[in-house]
Amino acid sequence: MAVPTSVSLVLASVTAVLIFSAMQMYRPLIASSQMATIFGGFLGSWLFILSLTAVSNLETVVLGKGFQAKLFPEVAFCLIGSLFACGMVHRVCATTCILFSIAALYYINKISQKVHNAPVVVDTYAGKKKKK
Repeated sequence: MAVPTSVSLVLASVTAVLIFSAMQMYRPLIASSQMATIFGGFLGSWLFILSLTAVSNLETVVLGKGFQAKLFPEVAFCLIGSLFACGMVHRVCATTCILFSIAALYYINKISQKVHNAPVVVDTYAGKKKKK
């Protein structure tokens, strides 16, 4: 069962802040090895997903139900913010964050298209043809 939009806004915002603060607190540990920096990029992609969810839910609460997140202002803003957070930890974290975030955005879009788009019913009329 899904939570209401306002509750989702709060949950996504709090979780994004927790991930950001954990990345900053454990910066030396994340930057210590190759696998840890890749994991830091994975955490950054979760930061991107959660911040995009929070921004989209905020727009829905403020601007109404029919508002959708677009590629330029919302997605770009959230991606740049998560890349900045990952870049403060390690440069490789920022690179892997881009890769993980693009993959996550692709699958989120695919799931959204499946859930929210109703199939179009084409009504064809095959009536009798007139003879000439």
